[in-house]
Amino acid sequence: MPYINIKVTDEKVTKKQKQRLIAGATQLVVDILGKNPETTHVVIDEVPIDNWGVRGKQYSELIK
Repeated sequence: MPYINIKVTDEKVTKKQKQRLIAGATQLVVDILGKNPETTHVVIDEVPIDNWGVRGKQYSELIK
């Protein structure tokens, strides 16, 4: 039973985009690993940009 966890910043990710991520990630493990899509779980976590860091800085500060 594959479990896929996708983490993205909470910057206006739409329901349609999330649906496409779930479908695409599921298809990826089906195609590459031969897994059953019926038992593949995908979870999308939206992380506040204050809680996301890159290059030693908060992402919220970098995008100002």
